[in-house]
Amino acid sequence: MHMEIKDLKERAREVRRKYAKLEKIRYGHEWSGKDLAIGFVGDVGDLMKLVMAKEGIRDIEEMDEKFEHELSDCLWSIMILADKYGVDLEYSFLRTMDELEKRIDSQNKREKK
Repeated sequence: MHMEIKDLKERAREVRRKYAKLEKIRYGHEWSGKDLAIGFVGDVGDLMKLVMAKEGIRDIEEMDEKFEHELSDCLWSIMILADKYGVDLEYSFLRTMDELEKRIDSQNKREKK
């Protein structure tokens, strides 16, 4: 299955809307941006444990499946945080890659001297 980033963002929003309903039932309000960011940090921590397993430092059953899941959770969190705060992730990503590429090229030129 192949989806464009706009389709991924819409799918992420759909799931976020469902979570918001659940949060209102459980907590009386939907999560704030801070709550979403804290959830993201938890996902990154889970991802780190799986990276350690990939590197042979931890034993985790069904590691590959769980690794894929956590990467997707992290991507979802990034998309939702970008949406929450009005960041055009596609534009920002491309701009950042251009900046990094220029920095790397400049450093490579200095290293060759």
